[in-house]
Amino acid sequence: MDVTPGQDAGRAMARVLFVCLGNICRSPMAEGIARDLAAARGWSMAFDSAGTGDWHVGSPPDTRAQATALRNGVDISMLRGRQVNPDDFDVFTHIVAMDGENFQDLKDMRPSRSKADLSLLLDHVPGRAGQGVTDPYFGGEDGFAVVWRDIGEGVDRLLSAIVNDQAARRG
Repeated sequence: MDVTPGQDAGRAMARVLFVCLGNICRSPMAEGIARDLAAARGWSMAFDSAGTGDWHVGSPPDTRAQATALRNGVDISMLRGRQVNPDDFDVFTHIVAMDGENFQDLKDMRPSRSKADLSLLLDHVPGRAGQGVTDPYFGGEDGFAVVWRDIGEGVDRLLSAIVNDQAARRG
């Protein structure tokens, strides 16, 4: 993403950070879906992804995540893992965790001055509030397909809510 720490995160354009544990499966898939969906709908938003852990900093997404994304028309091969840092809470308007453990880690590291909206991705899907997106890392290809569908529904609902909220604020 082309946003640097210290830039005015203002509320003019939504800046969304998707977060999972290692930033090689769920969060890059969410970033890819969000980029694709926003472009298709003509929405001006910025997206990035990160992990709460540092194991995969600089690594591309898991090959199974890349294959699943490509089967769905989205290329995430250029993304690289990075770790969440305190500046993210100033840069992003929305920080979206994939599961409860990462949500809690984000709450614990969140600076008191942060104005970023912090949520679980599936909180945006009716009937799924409080649920986490399953981590497919230790499973097979089929788990990635299920996760893709869950993330796709969550991202669609999240971005639609952001657009509706922005429209309501403009009057």
